[in-house]
Amino acid sequence: MAEQYVNVRNLKFMLHEVLDAVQLNQYDYFKDYDSEAFDMTLDAAKQIGDQHLFPLYREMDKKKAYYKDGQVHTHPKLKSIIKAIADGGWIAAHSDYEDGGQQMPLTLMNAGLFIFYAANANAAAYAFLTQGASNLLKSFASDELKQAYMPQMYNGDWQGTMALTEPQAGSSLTDITSTAIPSGNGHYKIKGQKIYISGGDHEACDNVVHLLLARIQGAPAGTKGISLFVVPKYRNENDTLVNNDVTTAGLYGKMGQKGYVAAHLMLGEKDDCHGYLVGAEHHGLPYMFQMMNEARIATGMMAAATASGAYYAALQYANERPQGRHPSSKDATLPQVQIIEHADVRRMLLFQKAVVEGSLSLLLYCSMLADKENVCEGEEKEDAKFLLELLTPIAKSYPSEFGNFAVSIGMQCLGGAGYCDDFPLEQYYRDIRVNSIYEGTTGIHGMDLLGRKVMMAKGKGLKLFLAAVQEAIAAASGIPALEKACAQLTTSTKSLHELTMHLINLAMNDRPEVFLADATLYLEYFSHVTIAWQWLLQGHKAHLAINDGLAPDEYNFYMGKIKTMEYFFEYELPKIKGLHERLMSNQRTTLETEPAFIN
Repeated sequence: MAEQYVNVRNLKFMLHEVLDAVQLNQYDYFKDYDSEAFDMTLDAAKQIGDQHLFPLYREMDKKKAYYKDGQVHTHPKLKSIIKAIADGGWIAAHSDYEDGGQQMPLTLMNAGLFIFYAANANAAAYAFLTQGASNLLKSFASDELKQAYMPQMYNGDWQGTMALTEPQAGSSLTDITSTAIPSGNGHYKIKGQKIYISGGDHEACDNVVHLLLARIQGAPAGTKGISLFVVPKYRNENDTLVNNDVTTAGLYGKMGQKGYVAAHLMLGEKDDCHGYLVGAEHHGLPYMFQMMNEARIATGMMAAATASGAYYAALQYANERPQGRHPSSKDATLPQVQIIEHADVRRMLLFQKAVVEGSLSLLLYCSMLADKENVCEGEEKEDAKFLLELLTPIAKSYPSEFGNFAVSIGMQCLGGAGYCDDFPLEQYYRDIRVNSIYEGTTGIHGMDLLGRKVMMAKGKGLKLFLAAVQEAIAAASGIPALEKACAQLTTSTKSLHELTMHLINLAMNDRPEVFLADATLYLEYFSHVTIAWQWLLQGHKAHLAINDGLAPDEYNFYMGKIKTMEYFFEYELPKIKGLHERLMSNQRTTLETEPAFIN
């Protein structure tokens, strides 16, 4: 097992040097978070990761969660892991002091989340799913519901979930059929079923609180008729928890993340499932989008963090495994070299590093936008909101899709060993795969980006993005070593804008199917330009910091940033040229291929 799964030095570089996130303490809400508080918080997260999470990563895979005799069984140490995270204040971290929270900037909290997920996402996901559910209650529930559920969720005794998907309604939430029938006693009788519910039932908590979408009897058709309910596994009657007619039909046998349950729930089979309305009737989907958007950033974090664990496992192996000699060495009696001496292995490692640290940079940038949206006013608040809206599909999808490739290449570094369970790469490979499906498939996010986000508010988000990229280019252009990258990013951004205008024109003059047919490829294109921007930001700060007087470890750290940035611009960003040609083409192969032709 690799001894390292995350680089805290890199997190501090991102927070302090790239983002200057400490500037958030100029806002009264975050005034307690100076530079020292940031570093202490990261160190505390790493301690939890080292002591409670990472040692059990592989064991939770071997001793997977299972369903037997009506009970869901998880790893026996899961309860203590959740409590360790809760006792550290992490579930309530982003909440107000008066609610028992720490008013921690989301930027810092998500840096901690990255550590937890890199250490063991199978376990940490339970706690942070609860956090998302409690945030939803905090924003929209009545004081009575908040008091009834949030304290136990914050202290880790109760699990929270988001319950959306049904057998006939996945991404198409319009088709939800779970019903809520008014009882006349201030609650509703819930009937229906929910599938693929992460954390949906387990014995490591005393209760499970489902934030559930259902349609009130007689509600309008479509998404406008969907409401949000609290539906607990056990409801409180006279200070006693009683069964609430929420039954687990079983668990799904997943390819990976075998320690993190996905449950099939049956609701109201005995006509005794009580649900409690959150907020106003028929506003459930807009409410749920808060949790969904938080979860999309968290899913990106989970993917990048899983790829981080795989990267450090591959890096350790590459530094320890002797194999072959340099091509210029013809003497077979010379000792073998470690495989990291081979250029192609370094290429594979640079790809992994580029994906992990480029993704993390974007995710923390998005987290800081969310913080500014929460505490700023006026134009600054609006700008943060629209830029975050634009970047969210990318922040979720790029780490998820290219994290798959990164872990796959990590396996390649190990050769045959990577395919065997003596090493953790095969588990990372299985575990990361689901992230491109969680919180909407990549195709859904492609359509969201192209079909909604680039045109939202007359293209305000896109304009803000282009301005931010131009600002980074202008700042870096004074460094001779960055002139080529600046020119390349300028050209790539101009090409992206040209392509976007072409596609918008297509949308105005042809049917939506034509406009959106290759939305996933557009997302990939946009993502490469976005990650290149983030690498220019990092490369710029590394060039400013590096000098011959640095200690060797620090010099190597900054040179690693510079070389990885150079790798991304040389190997990854040029891939948009092929995408540009495809997306500008009038050839409509996928639309013109009849379903019957695929046989």
